[in-house]
Amino acid sequence: MADYPVELLSRQPPANLHVPRVAEPTGLVDPTVIAQTHQPPGRIPRSVQRLLGPVLLLALWQLLSSAQVFDARTTPAPYTVISTAYALLASGELQTHLWSSLQRVLAGLGLGLAIGLTGAVISGLSRAGENIVDANMEILRAVPNFALLPVLIAWFGIGEDSKIILISLGVLVAIYINTYSAIRNVDAALIEAATTFGVRRREMITTVILPGALPGFLVGLRIALTSAWLALIFAETINAPLGLGRMMSDAREYFRVDIIFVLLAVYAILGLLSLSLVRYLESRLLQWRRVFDGR
Repeated sequence: MADYPVELLSRQPPANLHVPRVAEPTGLVDPTVIAQTHQPPGRIPRSVQRLLGPVLLLALWQLLSSAQVFDARTTPAPYTVISTAYALLASGELQTHLWSSLQRVLAGLGLGLAIGLTGAVISGLSRAGENIVDANMEILRAVPNFALLPVLIAWFGIGEDSKIILISLGVLVAIYINTYSAIRNVDAALIEAATTFGVRRREMITTVILPGALPGFLVGLRIALTSAWLALIFAETINAPLGLGRMMSDAREYFRVDIIFVLLAVYAILGLLSLSLVRYLESRLLQWRRVFDGR
C-alpha cells in the first residue's frame, strides 16, 4: 500500500463540499404497536360510549312512563323495576338463582367448546376428518336444539345432565361452523410460503393455520355465548328447582311483570358482559391484525 503524506491525511475537506449522508436503518415495524389505538387524553372510553344507546333507551322509557303512555300493569317504569331488583338482591333470591344458572352455562359452555373445537380442527385439517365429522355437524345444525328436548329428557332424565347437554348443543354448533370455516379460509399463499421455507406440518398448524383461524373462532365464541344464554331459558324449564328460567316461569305464572323486566335486564347485562369478554380477548389475541375500526 502506498504511503500518503501526513499533511494529506490531516487536511480537512472544503466547507462547500457536499458529502452525501447514508440513511440510517429504520428497523422493522412492530405490528402490535401499529394495531394498538392510542386514546387521546380526556376522551371518553369506548366502553362508556357504547352505553349511550341503552342510557337513551332508559331515558325514553322513563319519559313515556311518566307521561302515562305505558300501562303500569303491563310495562312498569324503570324506577319500579330498579326497586324490585333491589328487593330481590336484598333478600338474596336473585343471587341464588343467578349462581345456579351460571353453573349450568359454564358447564354447557365448557362441554360445547371442547367438542366443537375438536371437531372443527379434525374436520378442517384433514379431508378424512371432514368426511366423518362435517355431515353430522350440518345435520345437527339443521335440527333445532329445542326440538331435541323431549329426546334429551328420555335419554338423560330431568336432572342436570339434560340441561347442560341442551346448552352445549348450541355452543358446539356455533364454535364448529365458524372455526371450521376459518381454518379452510386461511390464505393459501401463507401455506405455500411456509412450505417453501421448509416448515413441517405440525409447525405449520401451530404457527400458521390455527393463528389464522383465530378471528373466526372468536366470532363463533361470540355467537356461542349468546346461544348459551338463550338455551338456558329452555333448559331451566326441565324441572329446575333454581335458576333464572325458573324465576321467569314463576313470575309469568303469578303475573309479576316487574320481576320479568328485572330478569330481562339481568339477561341483557349478562349478554353485554359476555360481549365485553370476547372484545377483551380480541384486543389481546389479535393485536397483529390491522382492521378497519369505523373511524
